[in-house]
Amino acid sequence: MTTTEVLRRFNRTYTQRIGVLDESFLGTGRPLGVSRLLFEIGANPDGTTIRDLRERLDLDSGHLSRMLRRLEQDGLVATEPDPADQRRRLVRLTAAGSAARRDLDSRSEELAARLVAPLTDRQRKRLTEALATADLLVRAATIRLRVVPPGDPVGREALGRYLAEIDERFPTGYRADGPVGEEPGSTYVLATSDGGPVAYGGIRPTGQDAVWEIKRMWVHRDWRGAGLGSRMLRHLEGLARERGCTRLVLDTNEVLAEAIAMYERSGYDAIPRYPGSDPHATHFFARSLA
Repeated sequence: MTTTEVLRRFNRTYTQRIGVLDESFLGTGRPLGVSRLLFEIGANPDGTTIRDLRERLDLDSGHLSRMLRRLEQDGLVATEPDPADQRRRLVRLTAAGSAARRDLDSRSEELAARLVAPLTDRQRKRLTEALATADLLVRAATIRLRVVPPGDPVGREALGRYLAEIDERFPTGYRADGPVGEEPGSTYVLATSDGGPVAYGGIRPTGQDAVWEIKRMWVHRDWRGAGLGSRMLRHLEGLARERGCTRLVLDTNEVLAEAIAMYERSGYDAIPRYPGSDPHATHFFARSLA
């Protein structure tokens, strides 16, 4: 069977077993979509903005509004202006909504326990490992990459995580020499999942004709091994081509063995240190895009 055939078969099996096709998901009286929205709203005790919900669940405004209206009519959520920004709307669970979410959690846990009850310990371990891998790869395949401006808050969070990690891993720590994430002419790309950053990277002109540099490549620790770094690298190469680049260069440090391996697999050749490279770098690569 092909990958798509296996995926479609699993979708049919799983959606039937967990009651997605029922009008009342898990006997709550609410369909799956509304129940999922209730769950997401309750994930943050302080509430969440409508914009965050739309991005996290990938819903259009009209559909989200209809589901919110139902939850409001049932007395499960309350919508109000965000104290931090009156232009935004904040959604919180009411006391009844919190109770409904706890009931939903309990019913979901009971269903999961019933599904795996006939399995042996060995089978459960296999299932856990297989589902964890499938979850990671499906999420990685559906990640969206977008160009972000220097002031984008999630982009700044990703950059901060990148800097903190290399400061921790480099033998002498890391202190940036010059602007970080705001290099002249640079373009930075962000990948998010559930509203949080999972990958980041950028390109910038070097001042040499048609030569650009890849900067600040980072993938969240929990997402490594899912091919997201290679996908980000290909995306950055495409952006560089669009800007007339015919040769890409990059630098890295010897402690980042996984990054070095990825660059070598992706067709990058080792080169001597080049002008403008990071003083903390120990390895240097280039690839022709001509």
